[in-house]
Amino acid sequence: MRLSIPIHAFVAAIVGFGGTLAIVIAAAKAVGATQTETASWVTTICLAMAIESLWLSWRTKMPVITAWSTPGLALIAASSGFSMGEAVAAFIVTAALLITTGLFRPLTKLISRIPPSVASGMLAGIVVTFALNAVKTVPVDPWLILPLIAAFFIIRLFNPALSVLAVLIGGGLAAFLTGRVGGLPTPELSTLTLTAPDFTAKAMIGLALPLYLVTMASQNLSGLAVLRAAGYHPEPGPLIGVTGLFSLLSAPFGGSTTNLAAISAAICTGPDVHPDPAERWKTGPFYALAYLIFAIFGASLVAIFAVLPQSLIVLVAGLALMASLANALSIALKEEGDRMAATVTFVVTASGLTLFGVGAAFWGLVAGMVVLFLEALKKRQSFQPLVRILRTLS
Repeated sequence: MRLSIPIHAFVAAIVGFGGTLAIVIAAAKAVGATQTETASWVTTICLAMAIESLWLSWRTKMPVITAWSTPGLALIAASSGFSMGEAVAAFIVTAALLITTGLFRPLTKLISRIPPSVASGMLAGIVVTFALNAVKTVPVDPWLILPLIAAFFIIRLFNPALSVLAVLIGGGLAAFLTGRVGGLPTPELSTLTLTAPDFTAKAMIGLALPLYLVTMASQNLSGLAVLRAAGYHPEPGPLIGVTGLFSLLSAPFGGSTTNLAAISAAICTGPDVHPDPAERWKTGPFYALAYLIFAIFGASLVAIFAVLPQSLIVLVAGLALMASLANALSIALKEEGDRMAATVTFVVTASGLTLFGVGAAFWGLVAGMVVLFLEALKKRQSFQPLVRILRTLS
């Protein structure tokens, strides 16, 4: 045991929690959750992550840790027209799909065959709204927002992982000291609140399916890639199945999907944690301890966010997703042959289109896949005569 093990575990937990809690709050507001339901959401998902990380890291003797689906939360926050009951139903269905994926290896392979360009175009279309909204906070409160933006880009030059957390803490202190916050709420312990699911076709197609796809393509596959890059090669099925199981157990209490961590995992898998790769799994229990603490005080943390200026919350959410947006755009446009499909996916997803009650993320994915299919059809020999005719007419 080295001191570096708990330090890296706690840093990963604090960065993962503090840097993206604003997105959880935004997602809860989008589906009309009350403050009590939001507190239950945060509490139960933190409990799920704590148990998953403790079990998986101990069982595999690898630094396997989990996180909430940041792209998935962004998807929920960008949606409209869904109730909290419909969101819970979507979480249940998504969890069931994750369990099924873990049990049946072909499903994992099928999801992995979605072109990274299209999956990244969908993710970019989801998170770009948050980046744009972050910019729009500048005229609302320039004396608070502009210094925080400057601090973010300066701090990230030296420590990208802590830049969002620094903005959150610094912005909160500045808001309190300048009288933008009336007073801090009374500390309270968390409680869990059951929410009855409302299974509707609109929620299944417009929320559950895109949430499953973005969680698999942008989170679980990325989390596996981080582990493999660090020299670990776990069997994917059991890991995905466990996260699906605890997502299913936490869903009735408002907890959204959990999955394998990517950014947080990168903090816990490097040589700085421990020179011996076989010892790095010990970050899992300390990471779990941190999230257990977050779960106990989840209600107080949500209450604090409730009294902070709305512009600050929007800014933090946008800055937290800036790196995800940059990475998604770079992957989406990397392959020249896929650029049109990725661009169509991005545009349709970012448009906020709702058709037949189904949200833009689903239609963006469909549009991108259709464009890819047409491109592939064009290359077939049987399609060449029609191509030549069209070129002649043009």
